[in-house]
Amino acid sequence: MSTNIYVGNLPFDVTEDTIRDLFSPFGVVETVKLITDRDTGRLRGFGFVEMADGGQEAIAALNETELNGRRITVNPAKPQQERPARRRW
Repeated sequence: MSTNIYVGNLPFDVTEDTIRDLFSPFGVVETVKLITDRDTGRLRGFGFVEMADGGQEAIAALNETELNGRRITVNPAKPQQERPARRRW
């Protein structure tokens, strides 16, 4: 079973490859998704990593470590909550 991991307080210049390289020593990284602002395209400072194995080890080892001058937060991701539909004008 794969582990979905939340990664927060990311530097705004980080790339998916950087995150993949950071997590890959702990196991197989299936996906990396960095969340961007829909209007500007700028990174919002968090993302998600899905790992086939080694997820718990990565969380324990990487939480509160420094990446490009910022102390990142690494936790198990919470399931996405259902949000009400937005009205469009």
